[in-house]
Amino acid sequence: MRPRDPRRLLERSRAARARVTVHEDPKSESAADGSVSTRQVADVSLPRAELDRVWSPEYLERLARTYWRFLSRVSLGVLRVLYTRTSREIVLIGRPLVLLRFRPPEYATEPVHGSVTWRISGGMLVTPRGRDKGFLRIAVERLPADHVGDERVTVRVSSEVANFEPMIAGWGWYSRIGRWLYRVTQLRIHVIVTHAFLRSLARLDLEPSVVGALRSESLEREEGPPAHEPAPSTAGRG
Repeated sequence: MRPRDPRRLLERSRAARARVTVHEDPKSESAADGSVSTRQVADVSLPRAELDRVWSPEYLERLARTYWRFLSRVSLGVLRVLYTRTSREIVLIGRPLVLLRFRPPEYATEPVHGSVTWRISGGMLVTPRGRDKGFLRIAVERLPADHVGDERVTVRVSSEVANFEPMIAGWGWYSRIGRWLYRVTQLRIHVIVTHAFLRSLARLDLEPSVVGALRSESLEREEGPPAHEPAPSTAGRG
């Protein structure tokens, strides 16, 4: 048997600083108006010191950026994410093939919870009536420790697409066929990719943000606000 390289084992140990448990059954719902919603959840267990280091508004923004990076990498560059001041676009190779267009992210941060929401404003995969109706949201929640002084803590991460009206599902008499096509193609691909993204969080390799809208708020929290001002609890920039 070939002996294992201790350097490779050390690198693997460093890479997987967290343990990820994905809730295997994604929750999917269909509404009477033709919109669909899907939510996937994972629990990420990591050392308390590591979580304290990354639990800040800036890292919420970096988590969002990591999601877009993962989407591009897992598609081998076929899907690209283009940033503008007013939108985020998922394109097939490049424009004009815009599959989904999102409005700028909306951030919400609280002491034990944070989320980033992108509202769907258009694209080839959404019906005209579904524009500005659906959204993509990534949320994180710091769960209470089982015992005081536990060295490892758990964060619950969820990825949710809600009120999305897929073009492939169609409308009228075709909708029954279209919804089936959506479930076995577009929805299945989305579930597989999101599952893989949640698994990838074990590396805790968060991409630096392109915009950096929440970086200044993180610095304020580290340094502390002036004595006459309360600490900020929410952010809606992006």
